Amino acid sequence: MHEKIIIIDFGSQYAQLIARRVREMQVFCELIPWDAPAETFSGSEIKGFILSGGPNSIYDPGSPIIPEVVLSSRLPILGICYGMQALAHQLGGQVNPVSKREYGLAEVMVSEENPLLEKRQWTVWMSHGDQVTKLPEGWHTIASSPSCPIAAMADKAQKRFGLQFHPEVLHTRRGTEILRSFVLEICGVKADWTAESIIEESVAAIRQQVGDGIVLSAVSGGVDSSVATALALRAVGKQVKGFFVDTGLLRLHEREGVEAAFRPLFGESFRLIDARARFLGNLEGETDPETKRKIVGETFIREFEAAARQFGKVDFLCQGTIYPDVVESQGHGASQAQRIKSHHNVGGLPKDMQFKLVEPLRWLFKDEVRAVGEALGLPHELVWRQPFPGPGLAVRIVGEVTQKRVLTLQQADAIFTSELEKAGLLQLIDDGQGNLSGSSQAFAALLPVRSVGVMGDKRTYAETIALRAVTTSDFMTADWARLPYELLAKVSNRIVNEVPGVNRVVYDISSKPPATIEWE
Repeated sequence: MHEKIIIIDFGSQYAQLIARRVREMQVFCELIPWDAPAETFSGSEIKGFILSGGPNSIYDPGSPIIPEVVLSSRLPILGICYGMQALAHQLGGQVNPVSKREYGLAEVMVSEENPLLEKRQWTVWMSHGDQVTKLPEGWHTIASSPSCPIAAMADKAQKRFGLQFHPEVLHTRRGTEILRSFVLEICGVKADWTAESIIEESVAAIRQQVGDGIVLSAVSGGVDSSVATALALRAVGKQVKGFFVDTGLLRLHEREGVEAAFRPLFGESFRLIDARARFLGNLEGETDPETKRKIVGETFIREFEAAARQFGKVDFLCQGTIYPDVVESQGHGASQAQRIKSHHNVGGLPKDMQFKLVEPLRWLFKDEVRAVGEALGLPHELVWRQPFPGPGLAVRIVGEVTQKRVLTLQQADAIFTSELEKAGLLQLIDDGQGNLSGSSQAFAALLPVRSVGVMGDKRTYAETIALRAVTTSDFMTADWARLPYELLAKVSNRIVNEVPGVNRVVYDISSKPPATIEWE
């Protein structure tokens, strides 16, 4: 059993970032809603608590509170933003609204020696409309800023701390050092959450869950489904039956590539299902992105059920659900953060599904999945392949999905990614100084926007392609990739000349947040 940190989620969109920062230290942590059963917050393996931020004001009726079992645990606690305000409020201090919400970079000066913050000036990220104005008994101010007199507080005797700023975001310089001090030094947690331990425990869990049953493993060619399948194969071997569904929503020539990669692994146990007509037929006339995702999710399950009949009695379906899918869909066991979108494999699953799910990656971030894939010995090109959404091009075609629009997008996307690959920019490049270039994910989207153009001295009225490339390590936050202008110009020129029905190309320069990586 791993020693662990419990992150209490008060509804912050940053809560999953705290979890990822802790996991980067090779420390296991769980993100648990504040209103979970009391027994969830107890156990000898728990070594400390981190309280997330949140959108509420602690003094409002019905606002989330820190469970009493946490406050009485005598374990170290770190409150961040709302978490700090909850500590102050519940322990007898006072929290008040500020006259003007503070959002952005701030300079904080540490005024008192303490084990959490080095005594110096820190550049941090503030995002709050309330702040602590009176400390609880036994607490001291350890840092302040011009606009926030109590920017950090501490009860050093009980190893409990509060930060008004967010150390988990990259904007707080050296914020990871703060979290590392709390987790490894103050809480003293063992750093044993490694790829090897994840593999060992996942294999054991799959064997226990599946027993002698048969497992259908849905492979897409992406890293998530590939790693999930590899874990299932290591766990129960020939009990795993692999299949690939051609939805008609794939990238250009993707079907051929997936079949070549996976048929040797499964042999006669591999099935390729041509479901293009059924997926496109079910999506006909639909433009709402949530509905499209749910249509794709249900159609997948119906195809899986039909495939299962080819193998006899099948009880289990293995799929590559990862933690960001769960968080954004607000699935069972997810955080209190508002649902962003329903992933087809979480929020889009039908209630009458016949399978029990095997999801060995459900609590892993993308970088952890890749580390596991490498430890399993999967090919480098597969582990580091560009991410592709489960609903495929259905969520990169804004508006109605038709066969013609799919072909348009396939051609444009292939041009963009091939030019990036030739330029060596179809992967993330880190110079070792924290500067990222290239792209973690890159694709084209087709917009339902027509505009006037001129081609061959003739007026055109055609659709628009949006190019999207981002740099990220966790896919929970992302920045737009600074691609060379010359490359963008070449891609634009090729698309408008080679792809029928397109006369305009734009480049998306939105970060996540406020945007998401995918368009739908």
